[in-house]
Amino acid sequence: MSMKIPFFNKQLKETEMANLESAPDHVAIIMDGNGRWAQKRGLPRIAGHKEGVSTVNKIVKAAVKANIKILTLYTFSTENWKRPKSEIDFILKLPKEFLHIYLPGLIENNVRIETIGDFDALPKHTRDAVQYAKEKTKDNDGLLLNFALNYGSRFEIMHAVKQIMNDLDCSKITLDSLDENLFSTYLYTNGLSDPDLLIRTGGEQRLSNFLLWQLAYTEFWFTDDLWPDFNETTFLNALYDYQQRKRRYGGI
Repeated sequence: MSMKIPFFNKQLKETEMANLESAPDHVAIIMDGNGRWAQKRGLPRIAGHKEGVSTVNKIVKAAVKANIKILTLYTFSTENWKRPKSEIDFILKLPKEFLHIYLPGLIENNVRIETIGDFDALPKHTRDAVQYAKEKTKDNDGLLLNFALNYGSRFEIMHAVKQIMNDLDCSKITLDSLDENLFSTYLYTNGLSDPDLLIRTGGEQRLSNFLLWQLAYTEFWFTDDLWPDFNETTFLNALYDYQQRKRRYGGI
């Protein structure tokens, strides 16, 4: 049972806390709108990314309080390499900045940090900061904070297919043994449950190459709020809306 830590400025009512007992196990978020948030204020795009870091911390705290087991954040996609080099360099320094400021609090609140994506292709300073955080939190058994870093779902699926073909050639597996469950073990998310709820901020309503296999039966929730404006209350609204839905998985 997770501790009820007073994260919010405004405390949740007892009835609201009771509703959180049926919160989704795994929430995935496409954190969209940092650049637009900055441009609306006449600021450089990187200012929006910097502001978005504090939002990450707020939502991680809210997820802990809501007893979420896994929070997967779409942090940097394989397509983001197309952006200007100055913006890429800034974004890939943010994990180090985030962890330098917030890692002690994450450790205190029993958060474990992991990543999915092509980790080895990231700059060394990014890898070192994240690897340090993984090592420091590896024994924690609370919220799993899962950063999708240099992640693209099509790349992930193609990578899995290549591994499967190699294992077939080496007779490690047989064609008859290949089913959805076995295929899933070749994905970056091996060992994780599929997301129950996907949240996308920023007003867009598309998946943007994020967890295409894993989102097959996930509930979607969209908001016009740009990521730096997204807050604990809006996050809770998404959880409450999820609780009102009936998940049928193709049944009745």
